[in-house]
Order: sequence, then structure tokens, then C-alpha cells
Amino acid sequence: MSDPQYYPGHCRTTYIVRPGDSMWTIANMFGIPLDCLIRANPQIPNPNLIYPGQQICIPAYCPPERHCREMYIVRPGDSMWTIANMYGIPLDCLIRANPQIPNPNLIYPGQQICIPHHCW
Repeated sequence: MSDPQYYPGHCRTTYIVRPGDSMWTIANMFGIPLDCLIRANPQIPNPNLIYPGQQICIPAYCPPERHCREMYIVRPGDSMWTIANMYGIPLDCLIRANPQIPNPNLIYPGQQICIPHHCW
């Protein structure tokens, strides 16, 4: 797990692609939606082209895309506060939209953050 895309809290586990695998078969193997697996692996430019030996992130959580206006990938130096300010939304709204993050004060580069359409 030395690849910079994989950080604690983002991936439940890492799967190594085997001959004959596809993103669809991997998603089914782990019981997660295909679109969730694809969103969790932005390092794969074409989900139809994966190769044996590649590392695939099996996400710990799949936020429903329908309430996210955008998925933001955390960069070095980001905090939930800076991301909320960047999108002009209240910090508590951003935190509620991302229940997969147990400690909002501890986020890692490569994590996906749901930027919600609406605050509730």
C-alpha cells in the first residue's frame, strides 16, 4: 500500500487484479456498486482497461452520488474547513455529508469528499 492513492479511511482493503478480472467482477466479488468502485479508483483512467498486478482500492464507504454535487479528492494541506470554504458551504454540512470520515480533523490526501447539493 505504498501507492499515494491509498490512505487509511479511504480503502477497506486493496485488491490485486488477476487475469480475467474486470471492474464489474471485482465490484460483484466485494458486493459494492460498480460506479462506487470506479469512483474510489481515480488512478485508473479507463475502467474498461485494468491489468493483472494493478492495485484496486475497495472502498470502506460508498457515498450515494445523488446527494453529491461533486466528489472532491483531498490534496496535501486540505482540511474539512478549507474544503467547506472553497465550496462556500457550512463546515457542519460538509461533515454530515461525509459520515465515512470518523474524525473530520483527520483527512488524508487521496480521500474522496462528497460536496453536497444541499445542506440539511
